[in-house]
Amino acid sequence: MQASEKAYKVAEEVVKALVEVHGLEEYKKALREGRWYTYELSSASIKLSKTLGEWVLRGWEAGYELHVWGFHEARYGREEVEVLVGIVREMLEKAKGTLAGKAYQT
Repeated sequence: MQASEKAYKVAEEVVKALVEVHGLEEYKKALREGRWYTYELSSASIKLSKTLGEWVLRGWEAGYELHVWGFHEARYGREEVEVLVGIVREMLEKAKGTLAGKAYQT
């Protein structure tokens, strides 16, 4: 269960970072409201996947699935968690490259 929630937090933070560096409206809204909403993270991951690739959406969906079915509902076993954590790990690695490239542009 802990791995599920940790992987979800990674996916969440990756989406937030990508939203910020790409200047999406969801970032401005989160600043105004002082918090992030799950539906805005989902919406942002869809937008980001159009420009960065399906890995953003796939990673977010895997993280959210782990959050719901691996952590809250505790329905996933080791096999499911390992597969989905792998997808989130891939998302993190690809995001590192994207974010590093953006850091050099600013």
